[in-house]
Amino acid sequence: MVESTGTGGGFKLFCSGAGVDTPDINDASRPMTDSEKAICATAGVTAVGEFRVGYDGIVVAATKGASFDLSREQLYRAVAKTVPLDGKLVPNPYHHWSDIDPKLPKHAINVLGPAPNHGTRDAFVELVMDPSCERFAEIKALPKDEMKKTCQTVREDGGWTDVAADYAVIMGKLKNDKNATGVFTFSYVDQNRDKIQAAKVDGIAPSLETISSGQYPISRPLFIYVKKAHVGVIPGLAEFVQEFVSDKAGGKEGYLVDKGLVPSPAKELKAEQAAAKALATK
Repeated sequence: MVESTGTGGGFKLFCSGAGVDTPDINDASRPMTDSEKAICATAGVTAVGEFRVGYDGIVVAATKGASFDLSREQLYRAVAKTVPLDGKLVPNPYHHWSDIDPKLPKHAINVLGPAPNHGTRDAFVELVMDPSCERFAEIKALPKDEMKKTCQTVREDGGWTDVAADYAVIMGKLKNDKNATGVFTFSYVDQNRDKIQAAKVDGIAPSLETISSGQYPISRPLFIYVKKAHVGVIPGLAEFVQEFVSDKAGGKEGYLVDKGLVPSPAKELKAEQAAAKALATK
């Protein structure tokens, strides 16, 4: 059985315990956190295999013909609930992109993004909001927990809208508002280039090359996590992992690339293949 849960939701199920009635594998768009590892261990899930299967990028996109260039700090200022301004932390005062920078469009800020149950949201927070926010002295002066909350909380005045469903819902909303922008994965934008186009981020356009090299600033690795205790118990589990990181699947010309995966560099992929082979012979 395959279930769509989002990365965080998947780890909750994955770490609920061991046994044939629990998940064997969790796909993840970010690494497992220390707190998730602790939850797993408490539930008896102590031997977990981590495999990096490729890359993806977080992309800010708009309807065709409406692209623009953004910095991560501009994105943070557009969507955060509280921002630093003139030495103080204030409720977000920016209502148009041009309020942040006169060079940006005079459109109202209306960003449609993934809800907190999505790994894409986790990656957006980690790669855009946290590093942009934490560089300000006003933020650094806060207690650690308060700093984290301040940096990671999105605005609730209409500038940001959580979308809990799939990216097709965001796409539909963009069709109804030509000035809105959406936060997607690169693979989704790449498959819908006839309808939407990506903004550059910090001057770099997202592409297979810039994402896999890490040059594009909002790129992320993709993983699968496997319960080692299930290998040899669940038929085909080890073979599935080997297939996932094989050249014909995740290699430069692999069929997963046709589905939107950004392939790992060859040396990195070979290391994952060796780890998958070792998993099968445990």
